[in-house]
Amino acid sequence: MYNVIDYLKDSTEKYADKIAIIEEDKSITYMEFNERCKRAGSFLGSRNFFNEPVIMFMDKGIDTLTAFFGAVYAGCFYSLVNPEFPSNRISSIKETLKARVVITDDEHMELAKELFKGLEIYNVKELIEADIDEDILDKAYVMHIDTDPLYVNFTSGSTGVPKGVAIAHRSVIEFIDIFTEIFKFKNEDIIANQAPFDFDVSVKDIFSSMKMGATLVIIPKKYFSSPAALLDYICDHKITTMTWAVSALCLVTTFHGLDYKCPDTVEKILFSGEVMPMKHLKQWMEHLPDATFVNLYGPTEITCNCTYHVIERDRDYDGKIPIGKAFPNERIYLLDEEGKPVNEVGKPGEICIAGNSVGIGYYNNEEQTKKAFINNPNVVAYKERIYKTGDLGFYNEAGELIFNGRKDFQVKYQGHRIELEEVDKAIMDVDGVVRSCTIFDEEKSKLYGFYIGDMDKKELNIKLHETMPVFMIPTYLIQRDEFPMTKNGKIDRKKLMEDRKKK
Repeated sequence: MYNVIDYLKDSTEKYADKIAIIEEDKSITYMEFNERCKRAGSFLGSRNFFNEPVIMFMDKGIDTLTAFFGAVYAGCFYSLVNPEFPSNRISSIKETLKARVVITDDEHMELAKELFKGLEIYNVKELIEADIDEDILDKAYVMHIDTDPLYVNFTSGSTGVPKGVAIAHRSVIEFIDIFTEIFKFKNEDIIANQAPFDFDVSVKDIFSSMKMGATLVIIPKKYFSSPAALLDYICDHKITTMTWAVSALCLVTTFHGLDYKCPDTVEKILFSGEVMPMKHLKQWMEHLPDATFVNLYGPTEITCNCTYHVIERDRDYDGKIPIGKAFPNERIYLLDEEGKPVNEVGKPGEICIAGNSVGIGYYNNEEQTKKAFINNPNVVAYKERIYKTGDLGFYNEAGELIFNGRKDFQVKYQGHRIELEEVDKAIMDVDGVVRSCTIFDEEKSKLYGFYIGDMDKKELNIKLHETMPVFMIPTYLIQRDEFPMTKNGKIDRKKLMEDRKKK
């Protein structure tokens, strides 16, 4: 297979009348969805955008997926731009992509015209109502090769400018084939989509569904502000599979949602994005005693995930859940600051990845690509391309890889090197604390410990003095009812600090 469109074609042949996607009160079969995608592909193909980016400016839904696969049918690649983004971020993405075309909907048409002046802007309805032209679709299919880009997802850049990660068909196909096999995805699965469509967690939802002929249930964003409504939605749709961000799972347990209703049809929960707090994982495992839980790791740049660890229910993890072992046909290296291999147990090094999963690079950003996508410094006879994650890890006695924080979350405070994740773990270990997020203010050289829980901050400070060296205890402990989240379901550290300064 060289083109992800074959997932949709194959499932349409096998399961034509099966429901492919559910979006609140709307649903669509594989046959209906494939026809819509072919219409969209014919529309785009007739305008000669082959191997060019197509901006999708709309919220997630069936129409958005139609535009995604329509772009693929036309031999293009897609990049979803969230309409909620600030205008300066949208402007930066527009400048990076240099796309000629934008697909939007009724709701966002006027805003699209304002933000994407000079580009061809089409309503997704026009694509869906176009005539199918098999000659156009066949031509695009024949011209396609598996190293062509499939999508560009934008991540935060260290310079303040978002970076567009370009991922090829080949990388997604290899990952999804392996991913669905290892975790026993099946045709009967009902997959709950939590992640935004510009976040690579959604790649697993979308393409696992299409490959297996499963049903994808798109959960509207509004339900994630109401755990009870969210659980009603999951239970009503008899969800079997959840590939979710850690923060989304913790939202449910923070507000004791599982005591309200248990989604007992769920067979597997795969989580990623942040370190999963053990007390939250235990709640999920207690309520779903027969479900499989998997810790996934991997940045956007390596196509979703590169390592995994299946949770062992009778194991004492002592707060350190391994990120495990590499997926087949991916290789993990730990490199020290001089680029030398690190193999000793317990010794940290930067996590680097090799294999087909490694992305094409940062779109229209050669400088940042050269910094992160490098040749393995320890392979001199030929070139082995690796991606430097910026994450630290070490091997335990069992040879499992343990995540050890970000290089940029390792701070120098009061003359000591401190891992912010280590501070978070110590705070989380205190009874009465539900979640924790420690932030270092470099300018003022202060540690801020934000936490959710019933414990008074003075009492918490006393407890921390019993378990932590003084230099690791945050200068300020700040109690919160909840944490702000980024669009990707991670704790919004910047917003936390901004909120603190307002008070």
